[in-house]
Amino acid sequence: MAAPRKDNVIKLILNATEKLLKTKLLSDISLAEIANHAGIAKGTLYYHYKNKEEILFALMDQYLEEQWNNLLAWTSDESKDTSLPRLLKYILERDTSTADMRFHFFYEAISGNEVIRTRLLERYHNFAGLIAEKIRERTDSIDADYLAWITLVLSDGLLMHKMLRNPEINTTDTIKETEKYLRKIF
Repeated sequence: MAAPRKDNVIKLILNATEKLLKTKLLSDISLAEIANHAGIAKGTLYYHYKNKEEILFALMDQYLEEQWNNLLAWTSDESKDTSLPRLLKYILERDTSTADMRFHFFYEAISGNEVIRTRLLERYHNFAGLIAEKIRERTDSIDADYLAWITLVLSDGLLMHKMLRNPEINTTDTIKETEKYLRKIF
């Protein structure tokens, strides 16, 4: 039987890590455990990733690239209502629907992993820039940079309360209400 191709091995590693992260923190997972769940030798894992942080970076990049591409595709789809209220609703819905992986990025960054914190802040900067650009395409009546950051902060707050299973906040209803208020303003 032929050895798996490099891109397949990387997929195996990322998928195994993502599955393990559904029940454990990154700090509680060993590289040997990841290799075992991926069905590969530990040496093969080391060939592709030197440590768990590199795997988390790859997952973060994969996750954020997918969000980035989805946002670009959605905003360029002329068959959709991509008005400002719908744009912000779209961002909030997408950001709060992917709580599992984002939790790990936040946890590692807040727990003192400076490299992950720096990379996460870099990604936030890039996303805020893209969102601001999309806001500017729709209105000039509000500071686009401000609204982009407020949207990201609201998204993160909703995400935290969703993860806390706060009975006082229904994420879906909050996003719908936010869209209604935005329609009155814009």
